[in-house]
Amino acid sequence: MIDSLLSDYLRETGSLYRDTLTGLYAHSIFHLVIDLHIKQAKRKSDFFSIGLIDIDLFSRYNQIQGTTAADLALKQISQCILQEIRESDLAVRLDGDTFGVLFDGSRSDASYKAADRIRRRVETEFSGELTVSIGLASFPHDAEHMSDLLRSAEESLLQAKSKGKNCIHFYDISQPLEKTNVPNVLVVDDGKTNRFILAAQLRPLGYHVILASSGEEALSIVRKTKVNLILLDVLMPGIDGYEVCRRLKKNATTRLIPIIMITALGDTESRVRGIEAGADDFLTKPPMREELIARTQSLLTVNMLNQKLTSFENVLYSIANAVEAKDHYTQGHSKRVANMAEAIGRELNLSSDTLMELRTGGLLHDVGKIGVPEKILNKPGPLTEEEMQEMKKHPMLGYTICLPLKENLGSSLEVIRHHHERLDGSGYPDGISGDELTIESRIMIVSDEYDALTTKRPYRDAFPIRIALEIMDAEVTAGKLDAEVLLALKRIVSTTTHSVSMP
Repeated sequence: MIDSLLSDYLRETGSLYRDTLTGLYAHSIFHLVIDLHIKQAKRKSDFFSIGLIDIDLFSRYNQIQGTTAADLALKQISQCILQEIRESDLAVRLDGDTFGVLFDGSRSDASYKAADRIRRRVETEFSGELTVSIGLASFPHDAEHMSDLLRSAEESLLQAKSKGKNCIHFYDISQPLEKTNVPNVLVVDDGKTNRFILAAQLRPLGYHVILASSGEEALSIVRKTKVNLILLDVLMPGIDGYEVCRRLKKNATTRLIPIIMITALGDTESRVRGIEAGADDFLTKPPMREELIARTQSLLTVNMLNQKLTSFENVLYSIANAVEAKDHYTQGHSKRVANMAEAIGRELNLSSDTLMELRTGGLLHDVGKIGVPEKILNKPGPLTEEEMQEMKKHPMLGYTICLPLKENLGSSLEVIRHHHERLDGSGYPDGISGDELTIESRIMIVSDEYDALTTKRPYRDAFPIRIALEIMDAEVTAGKLDAEVLLALKRIVSTTTHSVSMP
């Protein structure tokens, strides 16, 4: 059937479908037949497996024995393959020292047995001087599309070679990708040897290495798979490394993936082009193992921190928005307070870490209101004593909600708890005073009160800025607010005619 099919293909394309050295089918036939088998298997609910066979250390054998002996070895190994497969199976020479086999109608156990027969026959024929490593994958168990099936088989071959020579590896017994603590490193290079060398150096570190042979395939993988780092060859046919990098860095969902460009070009112009495309680092081909590992580990750490910060920031905004959805009279309050607190901190020359904590504390300072009934939050008149006591619970409730995130929040936790305290001890929930209140808490107290005074509430209109500042001056005089912090706020307010808004 296969010969008939390929005869039709030959007439249509005018292509040769036999490898001239070994007599096996040529590389282009492998993809064609896999594609047809997938279509047929889907119609009939059938199955099949593919194997990739690589001769171990063949380049060294070629150097020692010479080209003539190497060609004879390729022919002999081709015969070993043919002798151990059925007539309905397909054997292909993919490139120099790699072969492919399609095991027609075979599940994983049957194809594994056939592969092991091939492995043992080669070992016997060459008395161990030459051996093969084999990677296997099956349809539909391991993949339902040709590109995914080939990639699975290639991954399996890489696993087999990483164990040492003369091994077989089946994709469905490889380490599962569901382990989220295992970084995914994408290696993109049109040269098979380069891909295998890089992957072999990275796999012992515990990374899951994904291989792509073109820019197009790399972009496809990134769209479907979480990738933590990309090692990207510059010179490739089709979409080159510069364009791949440029596209990924322009996309908001992929721009934080670190990219190391690997090139044999050492000139300044190449690096400048890479920098313009957004590359994070460069390595010269072939990279030194120590340098490759060091830069990979460094950029994977950066990626982990970026993911942590991005996810954390999204959670913060979601919680803040949920609170303000309940209290529509203070819509935008948390963001305005966060902006003002950060601006005051910058005015007082506080550290960048403190500014971040002020902003975070501002966004979350009212999160405890999520537990306050809406009828109290939106009451148009003064609160009763009982309602006021209920409202006063929100700083402590917010602190309790955020306490599991204490390692991330730092001093923001104290800001959430103490933003209604006063320097004279008249505030709540703890009634602390003076030096017990951190500079971050003092800043948040002033920022929160300023926004509360200058925005409309259900029980009163907004105060003009001048009146609001007079009220706060009186509180400084009474020992309730920090004078230096209020002066910083005044300097900020004097530069604009309205309160600070979101950037």
